[in-house]
Amino acid sequence: MICLKICKDSTAEDLEPIASAVHSLLGIPTTIRSVNGKGIRMEKGEVVDWDYTGPILEKVLEEKTTIRTVPKEGVYKGKAVAVTPIKTPDGEIVGALGVVDLVAALDILSVFREYPGIIDEVEEARKRHT
Repeated sequence: MICLKICKDSTAEDLEPIASAVHSLLGIPTTIRSVNGKGIRMEKGEVVDWDYTGPILEKVLEEKTTIRTVPKEGVYKGKAVAVTPIKTPDGEIVGALGVVDLVAALDILSVFREYPGIIDEVEEARKRHT
């Protein structure tokens, strides 16, 4: 039997199944690391870095809270990211998991300004399928 367990000392290889699952589900760049070890960075369906950390992953481990921001340095400099701590049931932080935050990157107001009929189209499509 295979059982996934994460701890403060988990290696990149230990964390890969979790990163892979999140990356496969969302299809966006995904990062993960443990408290005491570097982790991985996944893009376009593959691991592109087996010794990864980033400034926001590190900040989340330090501050012990979810952070949504645009990094000023690192691989994802200038791109919106969302990073959250990985906690044990008793609240101990063992790692951090992050993704490029596509929702934050969208300028919804400009989309609606450029396509004013989009709400009507969505509503019409919804009516046809209910």
